[in-house]
Amino acid sequence: MTLSLSQKEYLDLMGIDVWVARGSSASNEMQEMEVNEFPASQTLNELKSTVSTCTKCRLHAGRIQTVFGAGSHEADWMLIGEAPGAEEDKQGMPFVGRAGKLLTAMLASIGLDREKVFIANILKCRPPNNRDPSADEVLACDDYLKTQIKIIQPKMILALGRIAAQNLLKSDVPIGKMRGKIYQYGEAEIPVVVTYHPAYLLRSPREKRKSWQDLQLAVQLYKGTDN
Repeated sequence: MTLSLSQKEYLDLMGIDVWVARGSSASNEMQEMEVNEFPASQTLNELKSTVSTCTKCRLHAGRIQTVFGAGSHEADWMLIGEAPGAEEDKQGMPFVGRAGKLLTAMLASIGLDREKVFIANILKCRPPNNRDPSADEVLACDDYLKTQIKIIQPKMILALGRIAAQNLLKSDVPIGKMRGKIYQYGEAEIPVVVTYHPAYLLRSPREKRKSWQDLQLAVQLYKGTDN
């Protein structure tokens, strides 16, 4: 992949000195999903209103506000993370702060504007102390995420981090083994690529090279769906 000057600048922001495009063998793995959704005619704004007053699990009691998601309602790319953190809970927006800045740089490195994708989380409320989501909390939000995907109809899904990937794909495989493979979501067989969460990359900057490989794989798949 040939990088423009602006893309190189974004790569510098990510802390990568040299980027090497490497071919990766990808295996197709179909993920069968149970469909249990809101009416397809329901718009994202209507769904957002429903989510804002949700009391389906215990997390509603401690939240400042729900974090529904943000971005284009007609996005080709959908990014799915784990759950809101403290700053996201305050602002009502996904991926703000240092992790959000890194995610913005990651997107820009492959020519994507953050405003042109849609970013959501497995959970719409922050777990206390940013702990991992419990199974019942994930289940309570599951219909919301399925409906978001149904309405947006993205051509590519990027799962950010272990918890997002395992819950989205109904898998317990470690994230290191999920990387580099092509998954498919739902009846529409939307391509899914798994990569590390930006917060993890801030703690483990050496893994940023692997994340770049994941982004390249996603771009290659997207180009194949955009014919």
